[in-house]
Amino acid sequence: MDFSLFLQLVVSGITMGSIYALIALGYMTIYNASGIINFAQGDFVMLGGILTVFFLKSLGLPYLLAGILAVLSVTLYGLLIYTLAIYPLRSAPILILIIATLGVSIFTQNTTMLIWGRDPLSLPAIGGEVTLHMGGAALTLQSFWVLGVTGLILLLLYLMGNHTLMGKAMQASSTDPLMAQLVGISLPVMVLISFGISGVIGAIAGVFITPIFFTSYSIGAPLGLKGFVAGVLGGWGNNTGAVVGGLTLGILESLSVGFISAGYKNAIAFVILIVILYFRPRGILGSPVVD
Repeated sequence: MDFSLFLQLVVSGITMGSIYALIALGYMTIYNASGIINFAQGDFVMLGGILTVFFLKSLGLPYLLAGILAVLSVTLYGLLIYTLAIYPLRSAPILILIIATLGVSIFTQNTTMLIWGRDPLSLPAIGGEVTLHMGGAALTLQSFWVLGVTGLILLLLYLMGNHTLMGKAMQASSTDPLMAQLVGISLPVMVLISFGISGVIGAIAGVFITPIFFTSYSIGAPLGLKGFVAGVLGGWGNNTGAVVGGLTLGILESLSVGFISAGYKNAIAFVILIVILYFRPRGILGSPVVD
């Protein structure tokens, strides 16, 4: 394998890894506020892409307005999920809440299929089909958008978690729920906000990746699982670890296409998950304490 092909695989892996990182950040937002693992996170990404296509192509709205409406719609859907599926079960064990999110995921996929069909959908590239060449590797402008959005969301989550009362209240809700309530923090409100923020992150990811990869009702589950693996790989509960894990997973997955076979691409994530859980369950940047 020549160097230019190797570099192209790495560049492609970084782009895909940024997508996994965004999904993992969505997982962390809800987990750090409630301890819930939301397995409908990949469906937020799917909905973000499909709704943008609907607003842009079916309703004829401008690209920017279509993207904004898609993000707002998925955010509202995230709030609705908490209100109808999670809040009524708030006294149930965490495992029951996680199973509820799996049910929401199945419902979302099937409803999306009934409304928009099975055919893959696509979006035009934001800013046009511009390709940059660096060291023999081609990098599209859309890839820069994905990388930039990932970095911006990570920064905003850091600022919110460390420099705002709401961010600290969300962390306190998960770390010590009883003490958080004693100081006046409303746990349901914090979890509701976390679901809304998670919807925003997922929808933004969907808007920016659909021009690179086709979207359809069925992509949510595999993307969600790989985002979960990225979170475990980087260190569960750690936002920076989510980005590190996502990029690592994306690069390893891409290199497997060049060195092994494209047929094993989807298996790589789960092999990595098994290895990480066995040798380093706390992940690359995770806490030394593991539940």
